[in-house]
Amino acid sequence: MDRSKLCGCKGVRTCFVCEKEFNLTPTINSDSLKKLSNASYCSYCNLLWSGWNAYEYKNHPNHTGTSYYLDGIFIEHEFITEEEETKLMKNLDAMPWDVSQSGRRKQNFGPKCNFKKRRLSMGNFNGFPLSTKFVQDRFDKIPIMKNYFTIEQCSLEYRPEIGASIDPHVDDCWIWGERIITLSLQSDTVLTLTPHNIKYSNQYNIDYIPNVQCLPIPVNRDNYPIDVVRILMPRRSLLVLYGKPRYLWEHCILREDIHERRVCIAYREFTPPYLKGGEKYTESCDILQKAKCFW
Repeated sequence: MDRSKLCGCKGVRTCFVCEKEFNLTPTINSDSLKKLSNASYCSYCNLLWSGWNAYEYKNHPNHTGTSYYLDGIFIEHEFITEEEETKLMKNLDAMPWDVSQSGRRKQNFGPKCNFKKRRLSMGNFNGFPLSTKFVQDRFDKIPIMKNYFTIEQCSLEYRPEIGASIDPHVDDCWIWGERIITLSLQSDTVLTLTPHNIKYSNQYNIDYIPNVQCLPIPVNRDNYPIDVVRILMPRRSLLVLYGKPRYLWEHCILREDIHERRVCIAYREFTPPYLKGGEKYTESCDILQKAKCFW
């Protein structure tokens, strides 16, 4: 079926528009996830607490139930101010939005990447909007963001009336580095983690994972007691995923967790081979220079 003129969905991905038109079924069933062993993340004590409710962190320090530890999640609350958010959104909305999959819209600033063929090129990349520079400049204030150099910046819009979501996935491991960054705007939402059960050989280019402790061994009850992790991403907060949550778990945003318009800005860094001194630096040096530009 050709959905190109109807919405941006392809393959198994769907939104309310194409589901109604073609009688399609969503790929993610949150009811089935709720039947599994769930825990939500508290950004104040850096622990997971049993239960589906992602707002459990508001009970800190008076949590009840069982706690678990999962290293590799960091949240900075109020990373930007309300005034900065308002101005930032005004500037983002002044630029064109492109239709994307699963009911989303996007604004992408970064090089052209062919993940299957592992080919990198400049494409139309010309740097980043000047109005967003203050966000990148502020990364240096967070210790875990030390030496973070943004190569891709992507704005994503989710709207509940279209059934926007994003399917479970692991960000590509060939070109995108270990730290996955998300700035949440307009409203709260929840990032849901589920174990990365490998569906085919070298899915997500996992052979490029640099950290041997994060090699994709299946996460299951034999080595971890939780099936689903819920991470609340409060409005104006910055989320950093790294280590095992970045590689061993797929992350998604469920349709039911989008209650009003939500915009995020996702940031990506290069893997070490494409940084200065790396064996692929000759392929990336011009892109690294362009990523210093703001217009």
